[in-house]
Amino acid sequence: MKIVARSVKEVGNLLNGEWCFSAETFDVQNKYNKNIIAKVSYADGKTIDDAITIAKETFEKETLSIVQRYEILMRTAEVFARRKEEISLAIAQEVGKPIKEARQEVDRGIQTFIASAEEAKRIVGEGMPIEGQPGNEGKVSFSIRVPKGVVCAITPFNFPFNLTCHKIAPAIAAGNTIVLKPAQATPVSAAFIGEALLEAGLPAGFLNIVNGKGSVIGQQLVKDPRIDFYTFTGSPDVGQFLKNNSGIRHVVLELGSNSPNIIHHDVKDFNYAMDACIRRGFSNAGQACISVQRLYVHEDLYEKSLELAKKIVNTIKVGDPLEEDTDIGPMINEDEAIRTEQWIEAAVKEGATIVTGDKRIGALFAPTVLTNVNHMMKIVCEEVFAPVITIIPYKTIDEAIKNANNSRFGLQAGIFTENLSVAMEAVKKLQVGGVNINETSTYRVDILPYGGVKDSGIGKEGPKYVIEEMTDLKLINIHVN
Repeated sequence: MKIVARSVKEVGNLLNGEWCFSAETFDVQNKYNKNIIAKVSYADGKTIDDAITIAKETFEKETLSIVQRYEILMRTAEVFARRKEEISLAIAQEVGKPIKEARQEVDRGIQTFIASAEEAKRIVGEGMPIEGQPGNEGKVSFSIRVPKGVVCAITPFNFPFNLTCHKIAPAIAAGNTIVLKPAQATPVSAAFIGEALLEAGLPAGFLNIVNGKGSVIGQQLVKDPRIDFYTFTGSPDVGQFLKNNSGIRHVVLELGSNSPNIIHHDVKDFNYAMDACIRRGFSNAGQACISVQRLYVHEDLYEKSLELAKKIVNTIKVGDPLEEDTDIGPMINEDEAIRTEQWIEAAVKEGATIVTGDKRIGALFAPTVLTNVNHMMKIVCEEVFAPVITIIPYKTIDEAIKNANNSRFGLQAGIFTENLSVAMEAVKKLQVGGVNINETSTYRVDILPYGGVKDSGIGKEGPKYVIEEMTDLKLINIHVN
């Protein structure tokens, strides 16, 4: 069965609780058939300045109690649930994500809002043992957490709903105000979040949304001293720009990876491990920061892994994301698919072998598996962000870990083994922010801490953990005598 989309949505910029529309607009296309699904108003320099002004003035003049924050976030989750199919359809079209995955993303976003609402009630400081220091008898010290102020959230195209929820909901839970810049390719999901929050009773000024080119809007946002905190998910180059130009203001950056996964010779269920790595590496057309990209397989299982990879890929359906049985839709645009094609061509010239795939029709790119690769190839050492997996044999676990660490990235890794010693060695030695044992690198639970090391970023997401980032610890000393 195919889901049918009917209308073109008009999306404005959200300022002080009102949707503002401009004469200059840009189109958002269905990434599969190129039909226009939305017309979006550009935010000019004045609009951006107004959004920051409103956010700053709102923070200085208005306060939401913890109970109000909780109730607003919970009501918003209810709106999402009621509009789930509508939001899912928008995600499937503007990203090119299969509708079944789009629905999962909405479900995750709902849980992200619920978790953020719950964490709003748990924002606490701590008592401190000041009397343990000589000369401080009779004194009391404790800390509280206070909101930072104006949060600038810049979100990516690949999970435009849930990753935006991960920035907006904790910021509200912490008591901040927000200026949101969604990815230009996928602003419709953010508009749904804005609509839901307003319907749920979020007062005007707490969330402001500006749309347009990141290269233009980002320059103005990062230079404005009224913004107190930046949270960004995207490319390392843009993350580096934000960090270099934000001064001493706090930033949380999630900048991608080329995630390593290891299947050791003692894996309990090899077929399951391979199926998980291949299918999850190709979900969302490989456009996820924790997609399986480098698959290290013990040499005893290597030949078998190539045969199994072919069989699994042959069961994956590529096509229209609005078809219920589609597994992989188009990439975000044809240019990205062409880039992927070029990276594969370069790898083949350098000696790589195509096990299966490497077929492109417009922005559709067939799931592709390569072998006979080396760590100098872009397809291995950079983030491919496409449905491409490399399979690399190894002899010892030390070799596998060393190769996995041979990267400028370090977000998450997966290892399949029945040996506790091997698993713990990997946990200690893998240079990543998270290790999944007997699971792939793609495994993420939204309430858990999420973030990387090296060029994969700084800081943590996950409602509880990013709320700590979005608040300041304030010390209070009471001198009784």
